Amino acid sequence: MGTQNIVLAINASPRKSGSVARLVGAAADGAGATGMLVERVDLYDCSIAPCRACMKCRPDGECVLPEDDGHRLGRRIREAGALIIGTPTHWANMSTQLKALLDRNVPIFMGEGKNKLPVPRMKGKPVVLVTACTTPWPLNLLLGESRGALRAVRHILKYGGCRIVGTVVFPGSKEREVPEKLLACAKRLGGKIG
Repeated sequence: MGTQNIVLAINASPRKSGSVARLVGAAADGAGATGMLVERVDLYDCSIAPCRACMKCRPDGECVLPEDDGHRLGRRIREAGALIIGTPTHWANMSTQLKALLDRNVPIFMGEGKNKLPVPRMKGKPVVLVTACTTPWPLNLLLGESRGALRAVRHILKYGGCRIVGTVVFPGSKEREVPEKLLACAKRLGGKIG
């Protein structure tokens, strides 16, 4: 089975059985039902040093820090045929562990072309995004909480040329369990990347 048949499902929440993990799992189940091989990663189990902003990854094509899970996951992101990325909403942004992973892997997503213009390196790669936010609806939208988290991740994926298949947002996650209709939506979107 080639790498194009692999879906990398990233849970960027510290809670392995929380709302984000459940939504990522539902999307992964949907992808798996199409015959795709799903590889699941709990990002908070990984050791990823923070980016040092040295910019050496741009010409070198890979982060120059000592080898860690940031390098290994970057290669898996590049090789996967599709991605499922789930993050909790932290102050209208993605989780710190996901930010560290993405910061360390700029050359996986984009290169620099003529006049330093960005060149996408993951053109057309399908991605499903999920987030959960403790802020209840509609405040999660009005205050820009979950919208901010999705915008931050989408910004990076846009430069990479990824194709967003769809998003799932679970507001008010502190007060209740993940609704079945959201799990079904995540599963349906996962099935579209296969």
